[in-house]
Amino acid sequence: MNRLLVVRHGQTEWNLSGRIQGSSDIDLDETGRAQTAQAVPALAAYEPVRIVSSDLRRAVETAKPVAELAGVEIELDKRLRERGYGPWEGLTMHEIAERFPDDHRRWRAQEPLLNPEIETWGDLKRRTGEAVRDLAESDFEGTLMLVCHGGSARQIVGGVLDWDHDSTSGLSGMDNCHWADLRRMKSGKWRLFGYNLGATPPYTIGMSPLAKGQLAGGKA
Repeated sequence: MNRLLVVRHGQTEWNLSGRIQGSSDIDLDETGRAQTAQAVPALAAYEPVRIVSSDLRRAVETAKPVAELAGVEIELDKRLRERGYGPWEGLTMHEIAERFPDDHRRWRAQEPLLNPEIETWGDLKRRTGEAVRDLAESDFEGTLMLVCHGGSARQIVGGVLDWDHDSTSGLSGMDNCHWADLRRMKSGKWRLFGYNLGATPPYTIGMSPLAKGQLAGGKA
């Protein structure tokens, strides 16, 4: 593996209403399906040789049409799931502030949460990191595409780049159906070539001439 694309799923109804999703299994909404359809040619043009998705439906529904166009099978890995938010899942921030005022204050201050049912950022980084390490140790060349979630995507990017918590937290959350582009240098080090990329020009930057031609001809 010499290139890694980390893709956030398309929009869901809970995204739109500002509800915490975490490990809850929510489908894409109509907008999310349209976002996915728009992103598919751009993502397939990166010519992924493997596509690994979180097993939650919103990620699988984003990954499936890309895999079909790229001609590869989707692999599922629950370690790519979003951070588990326990009792916060399904709630808006207003509702969380009312029901869990102490942890809501800590959240806004970017301090560790105290509720033991909510997964820590460190635990999220460890489990997503294990998944990426297992894949990186596999014997294959080319581009790996991971389809996951806002929080898990940020921890994956930070982990691959060997960033600490503060540096990783400095990344903005990616928009729905956007992605990060990381590449391994000859030295073995990973570098971030793009973040929060979407299916608008110039998403062909870094693609092979063949891929650009396929995309231009509508065949990618």
